[in-house]
Amino acid sequence: MSNSIITKKALAKSLKELMNSIPLNKISVKEIVNNCGLNRQTFYYHFQDIYNLLEWIYETEAVESISQYRSYNTWTDGFQKIFNYIESNRRFCMNTLNSLGKNHLDSYLYTVTYDLIIGVVNEVSQNMRATEDNKKFIANFYTLAFTGLVIQWMNGGMKEDSHKIIEKLSELVEGNFMRALERYEKDA
Repeated sequence: MSNSIITKKALAKSLKELMNSIPLNKISVKEIVNNCGLNRQTFYYHFQDIYNLLEWIYETEAVESISQYRSYNTWTDGFQKIFNYIESNRRFCMNTLNSLGKNHLDSYLYTVTYDLIIGVVNEVSQNMRATEDNKKFIANFYTLAFTGLVIQWMNGGMKEDSHKIIEKLSELVEGNFMRALERYEKDA
């Protein structure tokens, strides 16, 4: 592992530790670097600001780990990994949600979800004449629905069992990708 990655991980760990007890908008770069024994110059060498670090955390910790679930048979496993990440990093994610960094959480959720869903849509539409625009529209629709569902779940205190949410979602979605693509195929 390169020194750059080790340094970025140290800064990320420091921010996450601080976010366990301090709201994101009250954390300074000085506190982050003091907490991990680095200096401000090192921080700014790697990140523009705290929100850039926050974005990096979501991209590296969560986004990369679910790329293998982009198929019709595994998309629910990918969604479960998203829920598991949020549950395992509850304070960090809730602090992000309740701060000016909310757009980074939204962006993370949208990116990982869209990546999963467009993979499924592309797989289901392999032998169809669906346009790229229609595929993207379907993926965007389901992505927005899922991210809204996750944000609502988080705002509700994450009380509902995430496995049950995935089950309900699966029942709702099964076959709907194909039906939507077939409708659009008629228009192609």
